[in-house]
Amino acid sequence: MRRAGSDGGKVSPRRLPETVAVLEVRRAVRDWVGEYVSDAATGVAVALSGGADSLALTAAAVVEVGAVDALVVDHQLQAGSDVVAADAAATALALGCRSARVVAVDVAGEGGMEAAARRARYAALDEARAGLPVLLGHTLDDQAETVLLGLARGSGGRSIQGMAPWAEPWGRPLLGVRRVVTRQLCTDLDLTPHEDPHNAAPEFTRVRLRTEVLPLLEDVLGGGVAAALARTAEQLRADGAVLDALAGELLHTASDGETLSIETLATAPAALRRRAIRAWLLAGGAKALTGKHLHAVDELITAWRGQGGVAVGGGRSGSRLVAAREHGRLTLRLRSG
Repeated sequence: MRRAGSDGGKVSPRRLPETVAVLEVRRAVRDWVGEYVSDAATGVAVALSGGADSLALTAAAVVEVGAVDALVVDHQLQAGSDVVAADAAATALALGCRSARVVAVDVAGEGGMEAAARRARYAALDEARAGLPVLLGHTLDDQAETVLLGLARGSGGRSIQGMAPWAEPWGRPLLGVRRVVTRQLCTDLDLTPHEDPHNAAPEFTRVRLRTEVLPLLEDVLGGGVAAALARTAEQLRADGAVLDALAGELLHTASDGETLSIETLATAPAALRRRAIRAWLLAGGAKALTGKHLHAVDELITAWRGQGGVAVGGGRSGSRLVAAREHGRLTLRLRSG
C-alpha cells in the first residue's frame, strides 16, 4: 500500500463551478450523506479508479462531506497501471482529499477475470477503509445494466433488485445520476478521466449490454429505458425488504434452533417460505445458492416423494452440505462423499 501524500493538516477543497452537472452530482451526494451517514465529521472513503464516475464522486464528496480518503486499487492487469493509479491519487489530493492511498492487488481465482478482479478490489477496499463507509461511483446506467444481468439469470425478484444505495460498508450515492452527467462534470472541472480499455472490450457481457443492448432498447422503446430499469430495481428492493421481514418471522416460528418444521413451512405462502429457506441455508453455511438449489429444497417440503437430500454447496474437503427431510423436520448437515 502506498500513500500518495497529505500535508497532515486540513486540506481546502477545490472550489467547484456551479454548472448543471456539478450541482446534480453534489445534490446526489448531499442527499445520500444526509440519509445514511450519522456522523459525517469522521469522513468517508471513496473508491477512486480514475474514471469519470469515481472522479465526479470524489470531487463532490470533498465539498459535501469534507473529510475524504481516496482509495485507489491497482489491479496490475495492464502495463502502466501503477502510473494510472498514482495519477488518480494525485488528482484526489488536488481536489482536496485529506489522503490518497494506492493499494496494489493480485487478481486470481475462479469465475473469470471480472469476478476475480471484483473480489480482489472489494477485499482491498474493505481492509484499507479504516472503519469508514466506502463510496462507490456506480451510476444509474450501471444500475440498469445490473438489472438486465439479473433478468438473464432468471432467479426471481431478488436478482433484479440491482444495487442498494447503502449495504454496509458500501455506499452508492450516484445511482440516480446518468453517466453522461459525471462525464460532463469532469469536463466542467477540466479533469481528464482514465479510459479503462476493459470498459470497451466486447468479450465482457456488461460491455455489450452498455454498448449494444441498452442503446437498442432505448431506440426501440423510445427512450427512458435505463431510468425505468433503475426505478424497477428500487421498487423491488422496497418490496423485498417487507418480504424479508415477514420471512424472518416465519423462520423464527419454524425453527427449533437447528432444524425447521415442515408443517409450518408447508402452510406458509410460497414467496415467504422460499425466502425463509434461503436465509436459513445461507446462515447454515451454504454457498453460491441458485434458483435450482432453492427449488429442490422447497420440493422437500411441498412435493415430498421420498427423494434424497439436496447438496447446497459450502461443504469442506471430503464433505458436502446437504439439506434433507427427516422426521417432519428440514435438516442441514455435512455429509461425507
